[in-house]
Amino acid sequence: MDFKLSQIAVPFRMQPGLRRLADDELQLTPLQPGSRLYQEKQAAVESGKSRQHLAGFDPTPALRAIAARGHGDPTTPELAYEEDFAVLDGETGRLPWLCVCVPSHWAPEEKLGLDFAALHAPVADSATIVAASQHLVALATGGQCWERFVWTLTPSPRYDQHPMRHSRTPWPALLDDGGFAAACWLRAERQCFFPVGQGTRQSVFTIRVMLQPLVEAVASREDAGRLRDSLASMSDAVLDYKGLRGARAPLLRWLDSRAD
Repeated sequence: MDFKLSQIAVPFRMQPGLRRLADDELQLTPLQPGSRLYQEKQAAVESGKSRQHLAGFDPTPALRAIAARGHGDPTTPELAYEEDFAVLDGETGRLPWLCVCVPSHWAPEEKLGLDFAALHAPVADSATIVAASQHLVALATGGQCWERFVWTLTPSPRYDQHPMRHSRTPWPALLDDGGFAAACWLRAERQCFFPVGQGTRQSVFTIRVMLQPLVEAVASREDAGRLRDSLASMSDAVLDYKGLRGARAPLLRWLDSRAD
């Protein structure tokens, strides 16, 4: 996994957290045929549910930009790369096109055409992001490349967590703290923006979902302490948004034992 627990913020805050990248730092990740991620993305493609677009929107420039960034098949980016994609239009601040197979408990079809502020309104503790929406759209569509990481903990090893395709996996019951942790996964997303160019004010937004068993991700006392402190600092609203309220107590006990 290209995400380390040392990257987790303490205390936890919902914030943009964008880092500027040099153009050559932003490469797409080839999708390995036959992998679990490939199989889940293929199922979404075959169902006809992998793409949404507003009437009249032409995704051709974005598809060209994606292919140039990853050197893959411009017609089926779903099965060429680990990343999912969306287009952010700098003129309107809206999402006119989405190519998303493995969302994290959100429905892409419900986000189509929404502006940046409306997209983030349901997110817990998102007041800072919503207030900065115009600035963030201008930044993301200004011709530069940007990167951020988000993370959560989940009892499911499934990549596709579309709420209408899959109900939430319940947290394990009747396990000791070590058994509980062993049934959990670290789910991280690398989210990036890169310019479409070609005379547009569009940016491609990429989402690469990464999964790792929690007991493997917590590789040191420092990892355990940092994750414990971040989890302990989450507000009730964030815990509910991430579905972590019932999992925090056993995870904190387990992390305490690892940190000590």
